[in-house]
Amino acid sequence: MTNIPSLYSIYQNHPVVSTDTRQLPQGCIFFALKGGNFDGNQFAAQALENGAAYAVIDDPSCKTNDRCLLVPDVLRALQALANHHRRQFDIPVIAIGGSNGKTTTKELVSSVLSAHYPCHFTKGNFNNHIGVPLTLLSMPRGTEVAIIEMGTNQPGDIEELCRIVQPTHGLLTKIGKEHLEGFGSLAGVKKAEGELFDYLAKNQGCAFVNLTEKYLPAMSKKVPMRVGYTRAETLRTEPGIIEVQMLSEMPFVRAAFLSDDGPRIELSTHLFGHHNFQNVMTAIALGVYFKVPAEKIRSALENYTPRNNRSQLFNLNGATILLDAYNANPSSMQPAIQSLCAMPATRRIAILGDMLELGEDSQKEHEDLLRFARRMKVDQIVLVGKEFAKTPFSKFGALHFADNEAAKLWFDAQDFQGAAILIKGSRGIRLEKVLG
Repeated sequence: MTNIPSLYSIYQNHPVVSTDTRQLPQGCIFFALKGGNFDGNQFAAQALENGAAYAVIDDPSCKTNDRCLLVPDVLRALQALANHHRRQFDIPVIAIGGSNGKTTTKELVSSVLSAHYPCHFTKGNFNNHIGVPLTLLSMPRGTEVAIIEMGTNQPGDIEELCRIVQPTHGLLTKIGKEHLEGFGSLAGVKKAEGELFDYLAKNQGCAFVNLTEKYLPAMSKKVPMRVGYTRAETLRTEPGIIEVQMLSEMPFVRAAFLSDDGPRIELSTHLFGHHNFQNVMTAIALGVYFKVPAEKIRSALENYTPRNNRSQLFNLNGATILLDAYNANPSSMQPAIQSLCAMPATRRIAILGDMLELGEDSQKEHEDLLRFARRMKVDQIVLVGKEFAKTPFSKFGALHFADNEAAKLWFDAQDFQGAAILIKGSRGIRLEKVLG
């Protein structure tokens, strides 16, 4: 059996890790993970033939030569190796969790801190029990700050990730109705996401706390060091609290804050809506705390461009499109609809895809969202997916399509000149395909 110190010695000479034989960098270490429909051990020999330097396996029958490194459990070995690598760095390691906005917040915080420090951060949404170790193992020497996104869909996920990452700092973006299939209730979400604060409390960490969010101040009280930040109508210097002023939220977020030496700094972003002001405020707060020069904070946020179907705002054939189709749950859908209704437009159209993984609450949550859209006076509601099909959608004057292909046929036949159109749904619906 290969132990972790021996494996780390090999990793230091071959510091690229892969779990996919289809994307196999030359000279890497291949970790033969198991999945529901595959066993990576069966691909170990192929990985070595295709250029991997070593293959880490846990099936003795697949050990064909000395470059096959046998361990008791490949996944546990990957996680332990990542933790061993993380412990070589005496730097701030910032964990970002929460029900909504994790990835956008991580991108904004990373942009701000990277403007002043050599930073390493989660790429894409590699935020689970496999993605987080891979993120850590790609952290190069010379990194001065790490920003690690943490996702969860069942109790214990964040606790496990904290053991691997050992964060020194952390924040939760928001507590809302997410993955209710796994958590059961909002109380379950609070407990699961709160595992990050639990870890920081036990390990003398620092929590950044958005004081405008309903549950976060109380949830973080056990953490010995807290840095609060909040929205303020007028800016003033208050010890222990970082204030940010919202100048506008539509069509784009504009904000102001006080720099270390006093001058007021104003900035304009390419993000829309109040929910994104919260994300921008978080990035400003961390920039101020870590003493990033104010002009660098402004430049980083003004130059950030949303992508990957998140918070994108653009014109298409005379219509304004609010594309936020990477994911959705009840707590993120409502702010998106509010943003739509704040847009200047001749018509406001909400094209909404199913919110997945809501368990037994699914039908109620989908119906509640339809009521909310009606109260907000959305001119036209268009629904896509099996969950919305279970609602009395016609009672709300909504159209319904079985899938994104059917919705696209309808979309292509419309004249949307002067309209504002929100496109939002869970990842499984792939609602961005409505646009082509």
